[in-house]
Amino acid sequence: MSDSPRTGSLLVIFLTVFIDLLGFGMVLPLLPLYANQFGTDGGGWMLGVLMASFSVMQFLFSPLWGRLSDRIGRRPVLMIGLAGSVVFYALFGVGSVMESYWMLLATRIGAGISGATISTAQAYIADTTSLEKRPKGMALIGMAFGMGFTFGPLLGFFAVRNEMENPGPWPGYLAAMLSACALLMAIFWLPESRQPGMYRARRKWLDFQGLSLAVTTPSIGPLLLTSFVCVFSFAQYEVTLSLLIKEEFEFSFRGVCLTYASIGFTLAAIQGGLVRRLAGRIAETALASSGALIQAIGFGLAIVGVGQGSVEMLFVAMPVVVLGFSLMQPNLNSLLSRRTDPARQGVILGVGQSVSSLARIVGSLVGIPLLRMRVDSPYYMAAALMVLGSFLVLVAGRRGRDYEAVDSGSEGVTE
Repeated sequence: MSDSPRTGSLLVIFLTVFIDLLGFGMVLPLLPLYANQFGTDGGGWMLGVLMASFSVMQFLFSPLWGRLSDRIGRRPVLMIGLAGSVVFYALFGVGSVMESYWMLLATRIGAGISGATISTAQAYIADTTSLEKRPKGMALIGMAFGMGFTFGPLLGFFAVRNEMENPGPWPGYLAAMLSACALLMAIFWLPESRQPGMYRARRKWLDFQGLSLAVTTPSIGPLLLTSFVCVFSFAQYEVTLSLLIKEEFEFSFRGVCLTYASIGFTLAAIQGGLVRRLAGRIAETALASSGALIQAIGFGLAIVGVGQGSVEMLFVAMPVVVLGFSLMQPNLNSLLSRRTDPARQGVILGVGQSVSSLARIVGSLVGIPLLRMRVDSPYYMAAALMVLGSFLVLVAGRRGRDYEAVDSGSEGVTE
């Protein structure tokens, strides 16, 4: 195991995650415009399917890509994903020009499948870093997450000159070009992280036993549950914030785009700066638990802002929520990696990514109805869940140990 992966390799990993979140963030602020274009079906199910399709594919395919990377290696899986992103983002641009709902839906499905390789990127980091430096590697992925979520909404901002016109094709084309650049860099600069004989081989393509063990192992199950709670709460915030500031505080479309971009920028700055500096100095359990409580405080501030009708308080709450999420998510991923058999890093981290995707789907489905019932109810639920999340992190920390520290008769995600 290399303790410091090459700079070129890290850049490719960074771009892989960045492009995935670019695709997610690019479409999110454009959804109100697509609602005007396609939301004529009464119940709005066409828009709902278009919105959820990306995350649904990530939920389904993250474990499969992770399992495949355990079998054939990380490099080919990452390259397949990037090649798919080139194709489907280009077709997304074509679909925007044609104003074809079905082509847009097909490209969102394809992009979700191609982009479901974040767990493989995480496994690459796990392969090439020591346990002590792994939190820094996971924070780099979190930084890429934030940067993608920054530039995605900005593409939406520049794609639409006013709220009455449809999005142009070039956000999709630009995402395709970035994917092509990342693919070329992967061809020349990304070595395989899983060396021959590094770990014993697995012969089964679908490791259902490994999935079952991930859920039932005391050191892993609570981490997956905590990750679900964390992402579910943040997803509610992501989805409802645009409606809240547009409908209650009368933000313009471009104001919504810039608000989302500022969330992504804050996320990238915190994970690329503060979290990477704290990694290795403070235990992951302490950082993740503190992050959950900080998120709860941020949601409490959001409740106050909604109650007082204060946009200033909402913007005070925003970096607090993002800080808590930034402390929590990469450290949960690091803990999940540390507790996992190295031969199953791909599939278990794939399960973790799948859980995150499911949380985004459910958070979106639950958050908007709660907002319609009462504008601050999503944040009450999120605050309560994050208090629970802090407790779950502590439980997982006390009940589990690093995989490399356990013997064959101890708990761990093994056979």
